[in-house]
Amino acid sequence: MMGPYQRAVVIVCDGLGVGAAPDADLFGDGHADTLGHVLSMGHARIPNLAALGLGNLPPTCSSAREAAPRAGFGRLAEKSAGKDTATGHWEMMGLLTETAFKLFPGGFPASLVERFSKETGRAVLGNKAASGTEILKELGEEHVATGALIVYTSGDSVFQIAAHEKVVPPAELYRYCRIAYHLACEELGVCRVIARPFVGDGAATYKRTPNRRDFAVPPAGQTLLDYLAAASLPVYGVGKIEDIFSSRGIKEAVHTVSDDDGVNQTIAALGRWPQGLIFTNLVDFDTLYGHRNDVQGFARNLEGLDARIPDLLAALREDDLLILTGDHGCDPSDESTDHTREFVPLLAAGKRVRPGALGDRESFSDIAATLAENFGLGAPIPGASFLQSIAS
Repeated sequence: MMGPYQRAVVIVCDGLGVGAAPDADLFGDGHADTLGHVLSMGHARIPNLAALGLGNLPPTCSSAREAAPRAGFGRLAEKSAGKDTATGHWEMMGLLTETAFKLFPGGFPASLVERFSKETGRAVLGNKAASGTEILKELGEEHVATGALIVYTSGDSVFQIAAHEKVVPPAELYRYCRIAYHLACEELGVCRVIARPFVGDGAATYKRTPNRRDFAVPPAGQTLLDYLAAASLPVYGVGKIEDIFSSRGIKEAVHTVSDDDGVNQTIAALGRWPQGLIFTNLVDFDTLYGHRNDVQGFARNLEGLDARIPDLLAALREDDLLILTGDHGCDPSDESTDHTREFVPLLAAGKRVRPGALGDRESFSDIAATLAENFGLGAPIPGASFLQSIAS
């Protein structure tokens, strides 16, 4: 039987961690606290998010804590191996990843790069772990002059290809990504291939565009999205959700050009979809600020989201549930530019949501378990539902 909420909205702030996870030391992240450091070092003001309880979550900063938050609030720890985007999103939809995806901090095997070059007909530059912005400064001009593709990886299991849009149009770059997917993902065990188109007239002006696309391996098992589709409950993906789940279980999707656009698209979807799940990823926290060690930029982006919270809440119906969370940390104050193993926030808001502390929870999949119970799916979802703690 259907629970109290006819419709759910899950918004993932990509890279928004709220303190080192219990096993963070195993990942070298015992110091991490993305939100706490952004609040203290970036002096972010988040009155609307704080009112929901977000400021009560980070352990290293108390400036945004509320005595009586107006939402359900808590933290989620990750059970899956790894701290990457796909693993985090899959777990919050009920699929645990037991074995971490392969990493290539020293670059990809020469044999793979040679095959990729042969099949694309283009030479390759880079082939190392690097910051996506720094490698454009280093190799962008050589790419423009020669047409060779910039290939690099990061602390994630990703094969990234950067190319200037005037040299390699996005459609052609996507074709190269599909070639790389076959070689790197299907044969080598890499999680994602990412197209990184950029524009600009020189190293100082190169800038990545919103035409990024992710080509990810499909989830290794059933997720909540599959169960919702089987129950004829639609899932609408906003941002890179469609890419992360290889379109499985998603009825319709839209890509976005910014986090503000992601909020706009979410509100538009609330006006169109009377039931089911609206699933949104806000990627700028991670891509533009976390990975670039930009504390101030992260803070301003957080303030931008905070300013839109009243719009999101106003768009909710009486029987809607809004969940705001993250998929991993990406502490911009860290020396590294990689993801950090952290708790992620759990905020549950809506007109029929009872506010209160939800505690530190053992798995991101508690979100999937809660939604599965609410939608009466009877699906074998791991995790502990918090539906009875929030339903009023």
